[in-house]
Amino acid sequence: MADEEKVESGGDSSEKEDAPVTNGLPESAETKPDATAGSKKKRKKKKGKKKDEAAGLVPSPQALAQLQKAMGKLSFNNAVTGGKGKEKGNLFDRKYEFWDTQPVPKLTEVCLENQAVEADKPLEEIRQEEYSLPRGFEWDTLNIADACQLKELYVLLSENYVEDDDNMFRFDYSPDFLKWALKPPEWKKQWHCAVRVSSNKKLVGFISAVPATIKIFDTEKQVVEINFLCVHKKLREKRVAPVLIREITRRVNLQGIFQAVYTAGVVLPKPVATCRYWHRSLNPKKLVDCKFSNLSRNMTMSRSIKLYKLPDEITIENLRPFEESDIDDAYIIVKEYLSKFALAPVLSKEEFAHWFMPIEGVMNCYVVTNDDGKITDLISYYTLPSTIMNHPVHKTLKAAYSFYNVSTVTPLLELMQHALILAKKAGFDVFNALDLMDNKEVLEKLKFGIGDGNLQYYLYNWRCPYMECEKVGLVLQ
Repeated sequence: MADEEKVESGGDSSEKEDAPVTNGLPESAETKPDATAGSKKKRKKKKGKKKDEAAGLVPSPQALAQLQKAMGKLSFNNAVTGGKGKEKGNLFDRKYEFWDTQPVPKLTEVCLENQAVEADKPLEEIRQEEYSLPRGFEWDTLNIADACQLKELYVLLSENYVEDDDNMFRFDYSPDFLKWALKPPEWKKQWHCAVRVSSNKKLVGFISAVPATIKIFDTEKQVVEINFLCVHKKLREKRVAPVLIREITRRVNLQGIFQAVYTAGVVLPKPVATCRYWHRSLNPKKLVDCKFSNLSRNMTMSRSIKLYKLPDEITIENLRPFEESDIDDAYIIVKEYLSKFALAPVLSKEEFAHWFMPIEGVMNCYVVTNDDGKITDLISYYTLPSTIMNHPVHKTLKAAYSFYNVSTVTPLLELMQHALILAKKAGFDVFNALDLMDNKEVLEKLKFGIGDGNLQYYLYNWRCPYMECEKVGLVLQ
């Protein structure tokens, strides 16, 4: 990953001072062998073969790296950590040049309280002027309601946001996805922060914040989620990324918000939870053809296709797409379900409608009703494809990401199986899910394979006790 580290950090060790916040799941800092691969010799004889038989498809190390990037916005995370994708030595002995100056708990700190690290600052103590950019660059606030500017952002992200050494897969955020992710209720235009070249106005950098309310144990807090930190490849020696992050932090502070929630695939001071992605093949032949997965030992393609075959028919009665008229009833069951988790969003009805209403090519949501028409269950997943580079046949890898699933009558196992069936019918190639909430109970039964990297959850300017993954009820896009 040395090349990636250089690209993302601008080749400058001082980039460690980049950022307080990030989203997503990059490759793990210390990746463990995939459970389906049976990569340890001693385990091959006893457990490896059995695992291979069950899994059918084994992502190669190369494919796993691609998969983690497709999961988690590697560009953002490496910018935050200074591009140090692999952690060496004792984590507790490491110096974190940026994080040691920030209001976050130390890795060695035992957190028993549930409170802010630092008090909120009065407005007069917050920097009023924009941070200085390197000569030749200027700030801009992107207007994503303008089709031309939205296209500029799409191009910047598609060409610079996530890349890999082998140039096999590249994230393909659609304009509709970007509007969905960047314009929830109460969004702020000034939080779509851009950098342009002064001479020709070319867009070369971007970072965004969106508002959210989350519950941390028994405390509700206004926070932001930071996303889409991206700097043009040719400018990563210019130290634009750390200035972008400082500037978005300043703009957020000016609105009276001093906490953030973020995720990263590397260990930083200090995780509040650790989750992992699981992956379920829907189109095994295509995944092998484009080198996204490999057939495991003793597994043929025909056997793999048979192993992952799903039922053709929907068997849950009254399962149908979510509609606007369902908002009131569905909001009640989702709100009640999320209330049982230690870390979860506190959604207004308007926010719920924004995040769950189906959008073609972006969000899929389905509900189950009883004989009286009352909503009893809900399943949802969003779409994030990747472009397959330099392949003679396949051009796009279509991935579904599990969002929120609520079971009050229909068993979760049955609901999730139908999510897979619906995704398969819609042409998805792979279905991804975190082992948070109640997902862990059903993933293995549904032939998901465990991923190769951990996803750490973090809170900025907040300390609280550590929580297990099943206590996490928050999914970040």
